[in-house]
Amino acid sequence: MSSDSLVCLRDFEKYAEEHLDRNAWGFFSAGAEGCQTLRDNEEAFRRLRLRPRFLRDVSVRDMSTTVLGQRIDMPIGISPTANQGLASPEGEIGTAKAAAQFQTCMICSTYSNFTMEDIMNCSPHGLKWFQLYVRPDRETTAGLVRRAERAGYRALVLTVDLPIVGRRYPDLRHGFSMPPHLKVANLRHVDLNKNKKDRNKALDYGFGGPDQSSDSALSWKDVAWLRSISTLPIILKGILTAEDARLAVQQGVDGILVSNHGGRQLDGVPATIEALPEIVEAAGEKLEVYMDGGVRTGTDVLKALALGARAVFIGRPAVWGLCYKGQEGVAKVLNILKEELSLAMALSGCSSLGDITPGLVVRESQYSRL
Repeated sequence: MSSDSLVCLRDFEKYAEEHLDRNAWGFFSAGAEGCQTLRDNEEAFRRLRLRPRFLRDVSVRDMSTTVLGQRIDMPIGISPTANQGLASPEGEIGTAKAAAQFQTCMICSTYSNFTMEDIMNCSPHGLKWFQLYVRPDRETTAGLVRRAERAGYRALVLTVDLPIVGRRYPDLRHGFSMPPHLKVANLRHVDLNKNKKDRNKALDYGFGGPDQSSDSALSWKDVAWLRSISTLPIILKGILTAEDARLAVQQGVDGILVSNHGGRQLDGVPATIEALPEIVEAAGEKLEVYMDGGVRTGTDVLKALALGARAVFIGRPAVWGLCYKGQEGVAKVLNILKEELSLAMALSGCSSLGDITPGLVVRESQYSRL
């Protein structure tokens, strides 16, 4: 398949499904239980309508913005995805280089197949944040934080929605296992087999089993602990309610990444684009709000920005690009979204991100009443 035939993100998804083995495709594509939330992340965008304004000069469009004070060329970054080596030998290195090429932000997963230092060194000028799971061993977690600081990461993205791993039927049916040549590089000195209760029943995502990937006792006091051991800005990934957003403000965190873990954790939670408005309202001007989940087109990006997201992040589409042609494939995915966002801005009367306001978007029910 030539690159000319891949014209949208759905084409990259189809390519990845056809070329990844069942083990890898299942890992990246699976959602929790009945996959209601997985499907709804995309379908919820379709339930929104745009209200374009015309007779405005859109001959020049500026898509640049800042996240935590750092300039990026477009409001589209890359969410953390574990085990990218399943998609390409380039793994997270290819993804990081592509993000740096487009001068946008990449969030590096704790469970990457390259070390956080190698990922930083491959593109030292690219903006990178480090995604963190608080493991049961706090000293291991503190060590990861110290390494991220030394390596030059500009923020910590604490995942809060994985006290234990969600139940994903495809992985259970097919018995997902990590290929022996791939390792969790950032945890090379940690015994990932320690305390596995039943190796035949514990899904091995390379994380040390479902009882070891994160700490089920994680609470707000650990957010305060994290602030006490690091000067890096802290973003909470996985907040879905206004109640928790207000608590995040009280804790003094710097940002919220509205996310439902790609529909992989608790099935039946809202799509992220549906949860976004209440988070934005609760956060006010106290912290920055971003979102991921279901973004597949430039108009999806436009809708999320109109509803208050400062930037959006993509997970699976970056992996599909990585599967296609490593760094070049991820860059093509980013370029498609950038061009589609530019077009959507022009066709809706927006020449800068500041022109994208809540009045641009309404629910489809507003028109279906007519």
